[in-house]
Amino acid sequence: MEGFDIWDFLTVIIFVFALVMMITGIFSAYFGAGKNRTYGGVLLAVGLIIGAVWAYLVGFSDIEPFCSVYAWDVVYDALINLIAVLIGALIAIGIFLVVVLKS
Repeated sequence: MEGFDIWDFLTVIIFVFALVMMITGIFSAYFGAGKNRTYGGVLLAVGLIIGAVWAYLVGFSDIEPFCSVYAWDVVYDALINLIAVLIGALIAIGIFLVVVLKS
């Protein structure tokens, strides 16, 4: 079993932050009006910049401690764990609903 690694943790946080910033930016720019479109563009740009900079640091740079992060493995493991959590939660909610509706 592997120990907790702060750089893997930060990588997941920053990639998710960048992804959500881009999605909310696109949503705001598309559906917004006036200043909201501008803010959406700013959110999209911030998400792209932060994601690209962190991807460069952990994937292509030789800067320590970033070079010790295996970004693709971290993201893959995070997605697998997220899917497992969602499946487990949905099964538990399904059983709960069956029990509540049957009583």
